[in-house]
Formats: sequence, structure tokens, C-alpha cells
Amino acid sequence: MSKLPAPTPSELKILQCLWRQGPSTVRSVHQQLNSDGSLSYTTTLKQMQIMHAKGLVKRDDSERAHVFMATSSEAETQQAMLNDFMTRVYEGSASRLVLQALGASRPASSSELEEIDRLVQKLRADSETNNKR
Repeated sequence: MSKLPAPTPSELKILQCLWRQGPSTVRSVHQQLNSDGSLSYTTTLKQMQIMHAKGLVKRDDSERAHVFMATSSEAETQQAMLNDFMTRVYEGSASRLVLQALGASRPASSSELEEIDRLVQKLRADSETNNKR
């Protein structure tokens, strides 16, 4: 993610719709977000226009109904947001972040712990391979 501003919570909801659905019109995004009827169409439109100005979404205006798409993938956005959070809150320490996530928030399930163990083993193997070069 090339130094785009971090999305606000409401922008993140719109991005999640776009990642899930792919390129979409404002109406389509609005229908996904407005399940309870509390959000006006113009609010969704204005939010997406702001996101376009910020560079968070691209807009294809070749048709009458403009189609919006995210400029960064979900993984790129998550990585950028996580890096920013880790830097600000944990002084850049991945281990402090992981220890807090595993110990203080809620206990990890056994399947989550197995997945984490596999990842740690892979990271160790990759590190050993890189150190041999």
C-alpha cells in the first residue's frame, strides 16, 4: 500500500464491501451497508467521493452509473494498518503485539494455536535458509 491515508472505520466498511464484491456501484455498496435503513444513499455517495479524492478507491465513469474499486488489496491495507498500529502502540515490537493478542484479549483456540505454531515453524525455517546465504 503506497502511503495512502489509513481508512476511517466507515471507509473500511466500504472497502470491505468492495473487496468482497469486486468493482461496484454506489447503489450496490449502499445496499450492502444499509441493512437497517439508517444510512442515506447520499451519505454513501459522498463517502465514496471522499475516498476517491484520498486515493483509496478508483472510479470508472465511462458508464452512467460510476463503478468504484479499491486501489489496494485487503491484505495490503491490513498490513499497512497493522504496521502503523504496531509502531504507534507497541514501539514496533511484533512480539509484544502477539503476546498481548494471545494472552490478554481472549484465549486463542487450539486450532488458532496450531496455525500460529505452523507459521512460527515456517518463519524459523525461512530465517535459517536466509542465514545460510
